[in-house]
Parts: sequence; C-alpha cells; structure tokens
Amino acid sequence: MNDILTWILDTVSAVDPVIRTLLAFVGMLLETSVLVGLVVPGDTIVIVASTAVASPVEFVTLVLAVIVGALAGESIGFALGHHFGPFIRGSRLGRRIGEHNWIRAEIYLDRRGGVAVFISRFLPVLHSLIPVTVGASRMRYRTFMAWTVPASILWSLAYVSVGSAAAGGYRELSGQLHFAGYLFVGAIALFVLAVFLIKKWLHRRELRHMD
Repeated sequence: MNDILTWILDTVSAVDPVIRTLLAFVGMLLETSVLVGLVVPGDTIVIVASTAVASPVEFVTLVLAVIVGALAGESIGFALGHHFGPFIRGSRLGRRIGEHNWIRAEIYLDRRGGVAVFISRFLPVLHSLIPVTVGASRMRYRTFMAWTVPASILWSLAYVSVGSAAAGGYRELSGQLHFAGYLFVGAIALFVLAVFLIKKWLHRRELRHMD
C-alpha cells in the first residue's frame, strides 16, 4: 500500500504546480457552471490536487484558485439562467434532469432565498441547478454572490485542508510505519463519509422547504 500511494502522490507532485492549480480552477469552473457539475467530479479533482501541496504559498494559491473557479462557474450559470433559463430547462439535458428537480429548486429558492444559495453548495444536483434558477429569478447577482462566496470559501478550505493534511501526514509517517498508507486511505475515507452524512442530513433537513 505504501509503495502504491507513494507512486501516486509522487506522480501528482511531479505535475507543475501552476498546471495543477489551473486544472483545479477549470475543474471547479466546470463543476459549478450550468449542469456540468452533474458529471464533473470537482471534489475529486480538488482533493487530488491538494495532495501535492508542498508549502503555505501553494496551499493559499490552490484555495484561491478553487474559490475563484467555483464563483466563475456559478456566475456563468447565473448569466445563462438570466438570458436562457427557459431554453436550458426545456433542452434535452434539462429534461433529463427532471422537471421535479427544477420545481424543487424554484420552490427552495422562493422559500429560503439566500440561505438556499448557501446550503445548495453542499447538496447534490441542487448545486448545479440553483445558479441557473437564481439567474431566472428576481434575485440580484450581488445578493447571489453575497451568499455563495462564503459557501465557496468554506467548501474550498475544507477540501484542500483535508487533502493536503492527509498527504503531508502520510509522507511523514511512511518511512516509520508500514501501515501509513492505510491511515491515509482511512483519513480520506472518513472525510468522504463525513461529507456524505452531512449532505444527507442537510438534504433531509431542507427537504420540507422544497416540497
């Protein structure tokens, strides 16, 4: 396990830091822009990129890139929703998402306002639909940004911190413990499980505002 993980982490670290950061930026831009977030695993891209963080400068740069990428993607979704909302909703992809999901997003936004924007960053499906839905609503872009900026900051700090901390801890222990690789995998697995449970709890808690 240690040999495999060391090879993987060394491969990621061998990529130029600028390229890694740009890939994370593009991944988040696609993940949060209109409907693309349903197929682009932005969280996976960010965690992989964060395992190669080797200095405070790289950490801060990656966090900023992820935040800016997320906000750029959501801004694109807002603009497209504002100008082409009905067309996107009626498109083939929009129909595949399901009319019930679009209706849920509208009801949720109508009932919760900015809170829906903040929480949707951590919910599946809705994190891709809300920017488009907000763009087609009466909410101003400035209000949308006021709620989505802190959510994007919190999301980015959580993912980059866990990825970089787990990888850093593994590198320190790999030469001393033969089961360090299992600790690394366990730490990532626990984080993924925690994220899943939090999303599940949030979804159940907010479900009454969507129906």
